[in-house]
Amino acid sequence: MKIAVLALQGGVKEHIDHLKSLGCEATELRKAEELDEVDGLILPGGESTTMGILLKKTGIFHKLREKIINGFPVWGTCAGMILLAKNIENDEARHLQTMDITVMRNAYGTQINSFSIEKKIDEFSEEPIPLVFIRAPYIVSTGSNVQIICKVNNNIVAVRQGNMLATSFHPELTNNLAIHKYFINMCNK
Repeated sequence: MKIAVLALQGGVKEHIDHLKSLGCEATELRKAEELDEVDGLILPGGESTTMGILLKKTGIFHKLREKIINGFPVWGTCAGMILLAKNIENDEARHLQTMDITVMRNAYGTQINSFSIEKKIDEFSEEPIPLVFIRAPYIVSTGSNVQIICKVNNNIVAVRQGNMLATSFHPELTNNLAIHKYFINMCNK
């Protein structure tokens, strides 16, 4: 099992460390041809507009989009969720448009409005897990084929649609490995 983290911009190292601590081979992805060498991909947090531009400049965009449409496992955290979204409510930009969700960028406000909570999410763990929100988006609507996994204050913050997982929060910034373990299991199927 080999999972990559898109390493064009954003929080890469923490995801790599979590994957390795679970015994998974983890690598950074910077070129389109590297997609053929991995079993899944994490789109990390960072700046979604910059990441979207870099996906196109590096030639990764079209190959990644095609692979996702054909069942390649992908998990977007924060900015990664925005990259996957079909629609962005407060931005004209569109990126991969593979997940049937509409998101609101920076929905929780600026950096100063960042927060963390603990919440039990049955899909991921029997115990409460820490959720870290940094300038986080949330999902304002989903298609009927999207499974809502978690809400915080009535806002949708975690979803799954087939081979795609998306979270508004940053599990890589905590010591909890539950969601990384969940994604590894997605890649195993």
